[in-house]
Amino acid sequence: MKAAFARYRLDFINPAGTSRGVLYKKDTYFLKICDEQCPERFGIGECALFKGLSAEDNDGYEDKLRELCHNISQGVDTDLSAHSSILFGLESAILDFSNGCRRVCYDNGFATGDYHIPINGLVWMGTKDEMIARIDEKVNAGFGVIKLKIGAIDFEQELAMIRHLRTRYTDKDLTIRLDANGGFTPDNVGERLKRLSEYAIHSIEQPIKPGQWEAMAKVCEESPIPVALDEELIGITNPMMMMSLLRSIRPHYIVLKPSLMGGFSGSTDWLKMAAQFNIGGWITSALESNVGLNALAQWVAMLQPRIPQGLGTGALYSNNIDSPLEQKEDYLWSNPEKTWHLPEFEWINVD
Repeated sequence: MKAAFARYRLDFINPAGTSRGVLYKKDTYFLKICDEQCPERFGIGECALFKGLSAEDNDGYEDKLRELCHNISQGVDTDLSAHSSILFGLESAILDFSNGCRRVCYDNGFATGDYHIPINGLVWMGTKDEMIARIDEKVNAGFGVIKLKIGAIDFEQELAMIRHLRTRYTDKDLTIRLDANGGFTPDNVGERLKRLSEYAIHSIEQPIKPGQWEAMAKVCEESPIPVALDEELIGITNPMMMMSLLRSIRPHYIVLKPSLMGGFSGSTDWLKMAAQFNIGGWITSALESNVGLNALAQWVAMLQPRIPQGLGTGALYSNNIDSPLEQKEDYLWSNPEKTWHLPEFEWINVD
């Protein structure tokens, strides 16, 4: 077997605001594996590094990719326990190769276009008026569940925006999820969650910064809004630590991003452990291109989700990879009448 990797820069159509800053571009990597006798047929996976968030975001990232490619050619295993996005890309590439190099990682109803995945609409941060306009766009597009990024602008403006939203859409018309990305503090989180709870909020992701287990446990115990862990899970791959986190904090939900949380294998472990504590959850993308999103959606389809997932990020980029993926109202599906058109990547081969 041979392997190679390529760099690719994704450009946002519109700036994407979060409590950690505004995103204009995102660098990602692609990994391909092939048989030396037939190099034109290859499996591909996306190593979706998330700068500023991934635990593996350091100067040694490309060195690890080179090590992996070299080891694949030598038939040697590579320790990827600290490189979640590379594991995600490797798992995807192997599965694609095993399924005939058709961009099919899991050959199920989603891959054939027979199963649609329910998704929420994602509304990025902006001014109050900008966010209200974006919410209206999502509702008019058919979304019954929206996720609002909060925690970056003035809280009173955010609260006024949600209050205004509820004057137009009741909780029967629209389900609201919030994602604070750690934007609150242990000192103000209680008061803010109490005020937000007046507006029938489904859940809030990561209200305070990760790494504060005792404070987060108190938030989960006392919050009038169900709390979901997100960034809290990143970088934790040891099974004992995973179990300890869930036992200590007892969140209502976990939100899994496989490219940040141990790939498909690690995310499956998180789901199994969470089930032991009756903790629910859902899957979201981590700003992958359509290559990563496709693999992720096929895996999610195997779980047969009953609630909307966070997979609606395929239309964020001006230079995304042409694929069969389509969003129809509040569903993601794969159109069997469309085909993949991969660009001419500049593959870096490793001897």
